[in-house]
Amino acid sequence: MAVALMAATVATSTGAARSTVESSTPGVTPSINLGPAPARAPGLEAVPAAEPVRRPVEGTRFLPVVPQQAEGTFAVAPAQGGSSGPADLTYVVEVERGLPYSAADVATQVDAVLGDERGWTGVVGTTFDRVEATADLRVRLASPDTTDRLCAPLLTRGQVSCRNGDLVVLNAVRWAVGVPHYGGRVADYRRYVVNHEVGHALGQGHVSCPSPGAPAPVMVQQTYGLQGCRPNPWPAVG
Repeated sequence: MAVALMAATVATSTGAARSTVESSTPGVTPSINLGPAPARAPGLEAVPAAEPVRRPVEGTRFLPVVPQQAEGTFAVAPAQGGSSGPADLTYVVEVERGLPYSAADVATQVDAVLGDERGWTGVVGTTFDRVEATADLRVRLASPDTTDRLCAPLLTRGQVSCRNGDLVVLNAVRWAVGVPHYGGRVADYRRYVVNHEVGHALGQGHVSCPSPGAPAPVMVQQTYGLQGCRPNPWPAVG
């Protein structure tokens, strides 16, 4: 599939190096090479070592419990119907079995983010289509221990998310609780982390807060902090 990405997208030549990530979902093979995931900050949402992992409390009505280690295999969300035609990038959505989230529900949220005009479609013109098998990107919601395995050699330490080759790995703890400086707006944090990690797959690197009080560009490491900016989950700032 031809992929019309921005100029900064990593080259997809056959000889290009790429990271190797163990897969527990047979038959899912990326159709393009998005290039290597760097071993430092550009592929990783880092947090300070001192920041605790905020765990949901069992029995509360606020959040489900996210296990430290789920089953290690993944349920794939069914492909969405009514595709409007060929897209620049295809993706699958997979949820680790044993997590308190269904693949269909997570896929609905990811679809809404990637299809929003405030997202990469509106900013750089990249279009997305969700499929069930061979795809350019695999968006996986994973338990902390599985996230660490899938993101290696990136150091997620059970706390954060990453982009690693064709994988966009969303840490289920962050999916559940977000970060304190999003002020309890977990839905907005989810939008942010999807846009941030997919942004890495599109060749986007980290940036800094442009000025105090401004909306944070989505490629600011907002999991780490806001650098004086305001939370913003979208590539379109304004």
